[in-house]
Amino acid sequence: MIYSEYINRETKGYTDMSDITDDVKRIVARSGIQNGLVTVSVSSSTSAITTIEFEPGLISDLRKALEIIAPEKGVYAHDEKWNDGNGFSHIRSSIVGTSKTIPITSKSLLLGTWQQIIFVDFDNRPRSRKVFVQVFGE
Repeated sequence: MIYSEYINRETKGYTDMSDITDDVKRIVARSGIQNGLVTVSVSSSTSAITTIEFEPGLISDLRKALEIIAPEKGVYAHDEKWNDGNGFSHIRSSIVGTSKTIPITSKSLLLGTWQQIIFVDFDNRPRSRKVFVQVFGE
């Protein structure tokens, strides 16, 4: 069986992070699937899906690490071509990735005690985003 839903998010951009774990858990519960996989994906080249312990210290650390890897004020060929100033957003999305797949067993997500599913919008302006959640299994 396959079950699909969207999670809608209004974002601020600039590495705006949102814990979507409870949303995903609710979708898995509605699916009726007891054992299988859930894929969480965003169709955006300036957003990402990842897992992290969603606490202020790690959120700050992740932002700092991404600023080192792909600085907001860096020089990007993308910006020179399109003049939209979000080259850093595309690089960050490419590095972090736009989807995660998590096992489901006995109707529960197999996440660590301190592991949450996070949606991140790296773009340089507020956006309306749709996160796609698809549950596969029996």
